[in-house]
Amino acid sequence: MYNEQATPAVVVGAAIVAGHRVLACARADQPEASGRWEFPGGKVEPGEDDATALARECREELGVRVAVGARVGPEVPLGGGRAVLRVYLASLRDDDEPRLTEHLEMRWLTADELFDVWWMPADVPVAQALQPLLAAGTSTPAAT
Repeated sequence: MYNEQATPAVVVGAAIVAGHRVLACARADQPEASGRWEFPGGKVEPGEDDATALARECREELGVRVAVGARVGPEVPLGGGRAVLRVYLASLRDDDEPRLTEHLEMRWLTADELFDVWWMPADVPVAQALQPLLAAGTSTPAAT
């Protein structure tokens, strides 16, 4: 029996901003995605809202606590519409420093460096929306 999901699954990503730079991470999983860059994050689990899921994913993937701010960029369809990606501005809490646990590499990128990496296709429109915010210095999220 075919059971189509009524609403798409939600995947959240963090555009972690420090100064005028944003954190990008190179994926280590799935051969077709390995080495491609993304904003860290993951699936929203049942009972979680986007901010709670994003905070959990940042703890799990990077070992950091974040303050989640406003959404940046469009909601991007994934998997033929079975999921959507929502990326939020975020800032590190309590001088936490990201650690590599699930990614191959991470870099802090300025507005001018944003497209020096090979982004996952879903992250490209978010990076495009983030670029003028980083350049203008208006990308620092409000703490939540």
